[in-house]
Amino acid sequence: MKKILIVEDDENIAELERDYLKLNGYRADIEPDGQKACQKALGGGYAALIIDLMLPGKNGFDIIRDVRSTQEVPIIVVSAKAEDIDKIRGLDVGADDYLTKPFSPAELIARVQSHIRRYERLKGNKTQEEILSFRGLEIHHAARRVTVSGREVQLTAKEYDLLYFLASNPNIVFTKEHLFDTIWGVDDYGDLATVPVHIQRIRKKIEKDPSNPDYIETLWGTGYRFHG
Repeated sequence: MKKILIVEDDENIAELERDYLKLNGYRADIEPDGQKACQKALGGGYAALIIDLMLPGKNGFDIIRDVRSTQEVPIIVVSAKAEDIDKIRGLDVGADDYLTKPFSPAELIARVQSHIRRYERLKGNKTQEEILSFRGLEIHHAARRVTVSGREVQLTAKEYDLLYFLASNPNIVFTKEHLFDTIWGVDDYGDLATVPVHIQRIRKKIEKDPSNPDYIETLWGTGYRFHG
């Protein structure tokens, strides 16, 4: 059973996170003190860390920086600090993800699971090709090759990049803005309309019924999610 370290000084939030993690098959340790939490995290043995930023003893930014200097482990920030500067700083010092309070426990679990899988793939694929497999859909990343039920599908470079990004982060909702910035880049001269156009093209190539997709879901008014 994978073990998660919850670094949180709000007892109610920490217990909520622990309960949801247990429901999804994880063990969870709670540590409210930043200094002690850092020592536990540096001791290793955790599949992921969930860290608040405002803590007694040592703040979350410093914990992340210390852990990241020696370990490769998923780090998800859950904080009441909602300003962009705090999010940027958290990600800059080494966090993999950032959720603001109040948050959806189900979304937190989905992100924890996604980042653990991603780290396991990165560690496990240092000597072998990465293959993402979902209900007949296979993505062979080294070869940039996609098959559906054994049939190869021809994708453009951007279609592949978009599909691979979504499939690498299953069950997480991404806005059009996020997808555009990630795949096309902030300096690209295109516009956000290119995202749904590419999603539609991908669906025509990989879905049995593009109007009722199995893989890439649309959340109206929010964005897109790959159903893992």
